[in-house]
Amino acid sequence: MILRLLDVSLSAAGHTVVTAADGREALELIEQDTPDIVVLDGMMPELGGLEALQSLKNAKSTADLPVILMTARAEEDDIAKGLELGATLYLVKPFPPKELVAAVERLTA
Repeated sequence: MILRLLDVSLSAAGHTVVTAADGREALELIEQDTPDIVVLDGMMPELGGLEALQSLKNAKSTADLPVILMTARAEEDDIAKGLELGATLYLVKPFPPKELVAAVERLTA
């Protein structure tokens, strides 16, 4: 449900959106065609958002790619870990879709 809402919101703002069902598929899609920015859900199946983030930051081709990590985990340690692993921005769910759109626009400007 949130994936569809964010897809619609970002598309309405003029962004091209590619979605993945899980973390492994996300990494495969990014490898095939590197986007301008990546939005990861911390609780993706197959490969979680933190693991996908770590893979992206460890690969030379995607190390500098801006990554927004969105998750329901709001504890200080969780936020610190996401940022330490290389997230450009850490968004705690729930958040208004306009907040994500604004963040994407700021990071891709």
